[in-house]
Amino acid sequence: MKKRVLITGGAGFLGSHLCERYLKEGWKVVCMDNLITGSYNNIVHLTDNEHFQFIEFDVTNYIDLEGDLDLILHFASPASPIDYLEMPIQTLKVGSLGTHKTLGLAKAKGAKFLLASTSEVYGDPLEHPQKETYWGNVNPTGYRGVYDEAKRFAEAMTMAYHRYHGVETRIVRIFNTYGARMRLKDGRALPTFFRQAFENKPITVFGDGSQTRSFTYVDDLVEGIFRLSQSDEVEPVNIGNPEEISILEFAKEIIEITGSSSDIVFNELPADDPKIRQPDITKAKRVLKWEPLTDRREGLLKTMNYFKEQVQKSG
Repeated sequence: MKKRVLITGGAGFLGSHLCERYLKEGWKVVCMDNLITGSYNNIVHLTDNEHFQFIEFDVTNYIDLEGDLDLILHFASPASPIDYLEMPIQTLKVGSLGTHKTLGLAKAKGAKFLLASTSEVYGDPLEHPQKETYWGNVNPTGYRGVYDEAKRFAEAMTMAYHRYHGVETRIVRIFNTYGARMRLKDGRALPTFFRQAFENKPITVFGDGSQTRSFTYVDDLVEGIFRLSQSDEVEPVNIGNPEEISILEFAKEIIEITGSSSDIVFNELPADDPKIRQPDITKAKRVLKWEPLTDRREGLLKTMNYFKEQVQKSG
């Protein structure tokens, strides 16, 4: 009997790659997405697979899914600043009601549950690099709070279901990830920089560009998530690439690898924008025997043609 996994947000950037991975591992995959930020185009190549099922549905509603279920990956949520600033209520609802509904389904089915959390639970961190034991520095009433606090609440709900209902739960804290199927205009640095570079338009850097990020190639992230889903680790685990770079240096790197003639311009830094971001992955190395295998330049070269094609299509 094949194992069966439900992936919420399965038509999104990360969700679609996870659908592919679990199919490859021999699982039956149910992809559930309301398509407010996901795209059917991300999964259309999977629809001929007899072990793949797509259900268009909003997981903040009661979920009635027939048949056995072994695992739920809860990845449904707007995830870029543009999305969660435009859809603050939906972001809060999927982090709270959506997490509640999917945990309830896991309890009813006796399924394992894995929550997609985020490095944003650390807010604008006062600890560097960020370990899982760090409680964070988040502004709950700021603009970014709708995402940060939705994920912090989702973690608390997940642990409550584990402790009080005995649901087998896992929590992954995802750091900046990139790869094919990112939306060209989702507002995040990497697709924005690629788009501007291929159009030879000025690359917009917020603040003075000294803020740092750590970028993980999607294949490495998916490997870490798969290992976590098969592990016995209940407490949160950071999955990310500790190779840190300033946003200004990153913009220069994108210009260099694309051969663009773009200049760099500076805009005002958004409120509560994290000034540093770097995962401590000691726990992932120890518990999952995982670490990223793709260095940033290699991953960017793998991703570059995808963004070039998207720019040409949007043309």
